[in-house]
Amino acid sequence: MTDRDTTAPADTVLLVGASRGLGLALAAAYLDRGAQVVATVRGDDHPELRRLAEQGDGALTIEHVDIDRPDEVEALRDRLGGARFTVLHVNAGVTHREDLTVADIDTDEFIRVMVTNALSPLRLIERLDGVVDPHGTIAVMSSGQGSIANNERGGFEVYRASKSALNQLMRSYAARHRDDPRTLLLLAPGWVRTALGGPGARLTPQESAVDVVETVLAQRGHGGLQFLDRHAGTVAW
Repeated sequence: MTDRDTTAPADTVLLVGASRGLGLALAAAYLDRGAQVVATVRGDDHPELRRLAEQGDGALTIEHVDIDRPDEVEALRDRLGGARFTVLHVNAGVTHREDLTVADIDTDEFIRVMVTNALSPLRLIERLDGVVDPHGTIAVMSSGQGSIANNERGGFEVYRASKSALNQLMRSYAARHRDDPRTLLLLAPGWVRTALGGPGARLTPQESAVDVVETVLAQRGHGGLQFLDRHAGTVAW
């Protein structure tokens, strides 16, 4: 467990996308920081998250939502009722074969990646931002591959484009809410050994998640929008 100030009020976190991989590790890292966590999953196959909830003495509860379905997002908002969270952390993402360029990928696959990685996270934020404390944090999992300035080798073209689109949509959200004091974060978690990152990735989900959670909580009260890596370093747009 991580040392923390036990006199400070516990964070309350709505973590969207926590059934496995980095999302599961994020849930564990928030719990280690003393947070109360509502973690969402899609579907019913999430045994590791259930075990984490059983070990959490009531600190972790599980909700269901498919962020690609607006009706399910609306239903989640209704179920949350008057709940308020200090952190809304949206962790969602799909990828495709690295060798598929825009010349190769079919339209349905292009739409799938763009909808899940760019449209759905921002649509969810628009629907659920009311559950976030007025001085809380809205964090979205982006990627270093979403940086246009740092793209020097190509690969995963549509995935890169989807994360760049996510960043642009988040920037538009920030511009439309420029008087909102909440902190807005786009996060690049590093190359993580997950189904998305592949077995050759440098970081375990746990290594990345601990740093990401530390960065999210350390940015409390800063306001504005930032694109940060897991160590709170600025990532080039």
